Amino acid sequence: MNLRQHLPLLRWSVLRTGIGIRNFNRTGQIGDGREAAAADYVEANARRGDIDSVLATIDEYAYAKSFLVNIGDEKGALLDAAVRRADPGLALELGTYCGYGALRIARAAPSARVYSVELASANAAVARRIWAHAGVADRVTCVVGTVGDGGRTLDALHDEHGFDSGTVDFLFIDHDKNAYLSDLLSIVERGWLRSGAVVVADNVGFPGSPKYRAFMHDHEGDGWTTVEHRTHMEYQKLVPDLVLESQYRR
Repeated sequence: MNLRQHLPLLRWSVLRTGIGIRNFNRTGQIGDGREAAAADYVEANARRGDIDSVLATIDEYAYAKSFLVNIGDEKGALLDAAVRRADPGLALELGTYCGYGALRIARAAPSARVYSVELASANAAVARRIWAHAGVADRVTCVVGTVGDGGRTLDALHDEHGFDSGTVDFLFIDHDKNAYLSDLLSIVERGWLRSGAVVVADNVGFPGSPKYRAFMHDHEGDGWTTVEHRTHMEYQKLVPDLVLESQYRR
């Protein structure tokens, strides 16, 4: 393990993330251009049409250049395994950021249609560049919006992209931690999750989504079965985190 992984919190880009968190909460980006620079780095260094190369290059950028708030390589392996267990035909992600999570889903489920909902149009542009370079732009779609917008984005998914009763096999939640539970319940209320669908939630431990975790605890065996994966915050080994993998049983 290299020094950057041992002492990640000493990196300027990590400190800058903390400084820029208010901007991130408002715009979806840290504010120093690192997201667009990540797409530049991928286009300059990753093999075109090679998902493995693109993912490895994003990880390299996050370790060596600027810290990114996508799920990362350690927790990404948990995401990969959950996707393979679900074997989805249709997957939905909440929180695109730079497109890394959706790319991992697309790699683990090569026949799936993947949709990712992102609040920030600038992030959507970055993700689309990366998906195009990886060669998956024909099966990964970013929808700019948010589940908590009074139904407009959910209506667009239904009307324009075919989301309907029992169609969603896999859901990955990695956006506003305060919206995890409310957005999940909005999707459940639409009836989109098929029985047996798998839902993965990142960062439940840090920065944390206590209401979401409490809901899954309270409903264990009552519509949900959940496994908590103890892991670490992305791109470091010092700060613990939790990834929750839940199966819908209705």
